[in-house]
Amino acid sequence: DNWAFLYAQRLALKQELPLRVCFCVVPKFLDATIRHYSFMLRGLQEVAEECAELNIPFHLLLGYAKDVLPTFVVEHGVGGLVTDFCPLRLPRQWVEDVRERLPEDVPFAEVDAHNIVPCWVASPKQEYSARTIRGKIHAQLPEFLTEFPPVVRHPYPPSCPAEPIAWEACYSSLQVDRTVKEVEWATPGTAAGLAVLQSFVVERLKSFSSHRNDPNKAALSNLSPWFHFGQVSTQRAILEVQKHRGKYKESVDAFVEEAVVRRELAENFCYYNENYDSMQGAYDWAQTTLKLHAKDKRPFLYKLQELEQGTTHDPLWNAAQLQMVREGKMHGFLRMYWAKKILEWTRSPEEALQFAIYLNDRYELDGTDPNGYRSADALSPCPAGCLWSICGIHDQGWAERAIFGKIRYMNYAGCKRKFDVGQFERRYAPH
Repeated sequence: DNWAFLYAQRLALKQELPLRVCFCVVPKFLDATIRHYSFMLRGLQEVAEECAELNIPFHLLLGYAKDVLPTFVVEHGVGGLVTDFCPLRLPRQWVEDVRERLPEDVPFAEVDAHNIVPCWVASPKQEYSARTIRGKIHAQLPEFLTEFPPVVRHPYPPSCPAEPIAWEACYSSLQVDRTVKEVEWATPGTAAGLAVLQSFVVERLKSFSSHRNDPNKAALSNLSPWFHFGQVSTQRAILEVQKHRGKYKESVDAFVEEAVVRRELAENFCYYNENYDSMQGAYDWAQTTLKLHAKDKRPFLYKLQELEQGTTHDPLWNAAQLQMVREGKMHGFLRMYWAKKILEWTRSPEEALQFAIYLNDRYELDGTDPNGYRSADALSPCPAGCLWSICGIHDQGWAERAIFGKIRYMNYAGCKRKFDVGQFERRYAPH
């Protein structure tokens, strides 16, 4: 279910050439830990096995693409290169670095394989809100939301097979924090991810529209880790979910809104706004109102370590933080509350944003993702939107108040009206 893979195979079949798959493992990526790398590498072991069955060698290259890929291309006489698209700054830089170092006669194509409507096709500019991109996405879904053609067993074998992969050496080459442990609830890989999709369709989809904002109810898809690591395609999820529109129209429409419209809005924001992870990326009204209230007295001030350990005065916030630390996942509704309280309890909006992004990227299995910077609101099966919550991206101005200015406010009493806060607090109480 990968359009870049499918495109590459089509090119290879047309030219009657072998096809190879390479994955470049970088020793460090943003604030990712062994929790993220283990999930990714265990998923890649499944990819390597599937590639072998398809007669397509899989190569695990250790190091930055610019250092290992051009050499590989020359050594293997590669005639063309196809890569996946990511709107984030670092991966885009990797693509540029490789482009500069490739032999001039080797064409290089980039395919947006993880959005349904490719990012640059969906819109040629930064969109203001879900309202402004929704029509553009829906107008193009009939063209792009199609069934995947099959990947076939490749009929042109390479002259030399792939080197055996030293998975252990790969693990030991990583320069990442190993104290943030893997989670038990999420098994990496496509097979496990598709099983989660199936359980969502059968058990939870029917209550998605009515209960997705209640952290005590099992109503979310829980698919974001597999989406994030490319182990399950969003397009596959939408194709499966849409089969049930007749029975659960409201839930299906809500899921399409979150997994397609809001998700692609986040991609649009990161692609067209180079300041997607800082205050400078916010709208002028939001920057103005936050600066105006930057010196307002905070009711509490917490250091990063106190937030990380979930030792604030607020038992609901602590429970949400501890859920994220233990499970690598926080309920979508609480991700907004969590980020907004960080704004309220830190010295400045800049510090709040820095802390929120760090904690999200360090503990969330779906961290270091475009959705983590902008994200979607409480409905979302995707990551917490630090800039939505703290800087009002894709939102509007609200009634002015201390600290927040015109940024949308959330409080404990509002959460109590939404769901049984005590039940959630008991479930994630400190050990």
